[in-house]
Amino acid sequence: MPIKTTPFDAAEYLTTPEAIAAYLNDAIASGNADELIAALGTVARVKGMSVIARDTGLGRESLYKALSGSSKPEFATVSRVLQSLGVQLAVTPTRRTGRSLRAKPSKRDKTFSSAKEAAAYLRRRFG
Repeated sequence: MPIKTTPFDAAEYLTTPEAIAAYLNDAIASGNADELIAALGTVARVKGMSVIARDTGLGRESLYKALSGSSKPEFATVSRVLQSLGVQLAVTPTRRTGRSLRAKPSKRDKTFSSAKEAAAYLRRRFG
């Protein structure tokens, strides 16, 4: 007797804000833009495309198309969808190099012997 299976739908398991955040973080960590867009589409289905459409000012059909995973939506669209979902993107360094991004220090660079001295300089410089 054959085993009956049903298609997997991640939306069924995205029941908490923490689960949604973990799901989207995994999609971002994959480095695959199509995967991230598809994950946003899945999460949007959980909340309801009509609600997302109302919040973003976009048409429901346009959202389905934009979040299908095979399209390339504009960042503004992605940003509005994220805002509607109540999540945000955060940037963190992927690795620590222990050095500045510039190859050589500039002559204008200041060096300080303490954090207190640096703070005083910044207060004078920027008010």
